[in-house]
Amino acid sequence: AMKINQDTVLRGKKVTLVPYTAAHVPRYHTWMQSEELQQLTASEPLSLEQEYEMQRSWRDDTDKCTFILLDSGLWPGQAEENSMVGDVNLFLTNTEDPTLGEIEIMIAEPSCRGRGFGKEATLLMMAYGVRKLGITKFEAKIGQKNEASICMFKKLHFKEVAVNSIFQEVTLRLDVSDQERQWLLDQTNYVEEKSYTELKQPAGVLDT
Repeated sequence: AMKINQDTVLRGKKVTLVPYTAAHVPRYHTWMQSEELQQLTASEPLSLEQEYEMQRSWRDDTDKCTFILLDSGLWPGQAEENSMVGDVNLFLTNTEDPTLGEIEIMIAEPSCRGRGFGKEATLLMMAYGVRKLGITKFEAKIGQKNEASICMFKKLHFKEVAVNSIFQEVTLRLDVSDQERQWLLDQTNYVEEKSYTELKQPAGVLDT
């Protein structure tokens, strides 16, 4: 089951990945009112109540793994909701092949785009997928107009394998050879894995 990451924090230099909880929903919901983000993520606007339901299904579904991205410069310190910059997801889309993961990244905060947040978050998620989820092949489906995202995935060694002109979507793929695996682990060897419960509840703060 994908609850594997419910207490996992992956702390990078620019972004910190934390589990998607109900506390993140209001800010997430505000983001998804943006028509630009709806187009980039090919999603429909939801009501706040539907967004809470989605969050619960994300947490409980066995074929999805999702993290909220926080700005490492703000959190811990600031409230999580004020430190959110986007999300990263891994879907197990092929029931016959559990080693294939489809990866999605969204940097929702405009001020955080073009600063390497997406690249680091994608690397962290890929390394997590390889180490913890047994993923050996990654795919990314990206709108043809989203050149920044396509370019980023190509820098991470993904190759374009298909173009769907109906959905105006490009599919990129990376097969994780031993060499690629080593590259991924080297790229992310500074990342600290921590317990979400402990970070949220700073030492010395007792529940009354």
